[in-house]
Amino acid sequence: MNSFESFLAAQLKEYIAYRRHLGYAIKTTVSHLLSFDRYLKEKKTDWELLEPAFFLQLRKDLKLEPPSLNGMLYSLRGFFKFMVRRGHYIHNPLKDIPPVEERVVVPFVFSPEQTGHLLTAAGKGLRKTPKHLLPDMAIYLALVLLARCGLRISEPLRLLLHHYRPAEKTLYIEKTKFKKDRLIPIPGSVAVEIENYLAVRKSFFPNDRNPYLLAGKEQKPLRGDQVRSAFHKAVKDMGLNQARQILGNMTFSAPTPHSLRHSFAINTLKRIKARGISPQHALPVLAAYMGHSKYKHTIVYLKVLDDKQRQGLAAFVRSQHALP
Repeated sequence: MNSFESFLAAQLKEYIAYRRHLGYAIKTTVSHLLSFDRYLKEKKTDWELLEPAFFLQLRKDLKLEPPSLNGMLYSLRGFFKFMVRRGHYIHNPLKDIPPVEERVVVPFVFSPEQTGHLLTAAGKGLRKTPKHLLPDMAIYLALVLLARCGLRISEPLRLLLHHYRPAEKTLYIEKTKFKKDRLIPIPGSVAVEIENYLAVRKSFFPNDRNPYLLAGKEQKPLRGDQVRSAFHKAVKDMGLNQARQILGNMTFSAPTPHSLRHSFAINTLKRIKARGISPQHALPVLAAYMGHSKYKHTIVYLKVLDDKQRQGLAAFVRSQHALP
């Protein structure tokens, strides 16, 4: 971790140690506080200047997207709450600093047909040489798990061999974003893909000792950048590659690997509704399957009903901004 260097360096280190001791994930908080630390140095600030006006100026000076800026303000508010408890300040100077207005983010959504086409495009890219076949199959399998099981991109990369249970057709996923483990059933087609991959792996490397399900090099797991690269190549091959668009107060996201998770949630609930079952009743089950601590986090994925509604919304907003 980079060192803090401002006049608050000791207190910032103490706060990070405190958060770590409580078991919180600290990566994002550290990043925010390092940026704050650099800002303090640049402005040659001291204790007496840390008033609300200072933080309003900081909010103006930092060239960040609204969600990132609000995240930083949230981290700083937590730090100064800690400083008040330690007796360094009487009042939290960020208590009444309002967040900046955020644009409505509309995620990219793959239809079920597009998801299938993406996996087909990724599968066609498998190289058949002994050197490349196994890693290419592992990358393809990672995309399958994102698309068919709604996993986060980090989750298939951390899976160990024993996390796949072939008799039950389940995956055991440890250390999720919300620090919860979960055991999920997987579709039969996904189990077949895993079995095919493991058979090839055993055939090519009978003495393999890599503990990870999706094996990388030198006993390490597959890397996220390998999966992202394969995803974007498949999207380009499909003709779906497009840049993020900002229209008024709305941001229409470009396709990313996380879009497969969004699409899984949306398309799953759409299928449930088509069966005559209430999506509201299914949300807690879907939330547990996707590893959300509360199903309100799953609702965040449901900003649009499907890919067609997203396209219609984008066209409507675009037409409004084209008017004189």
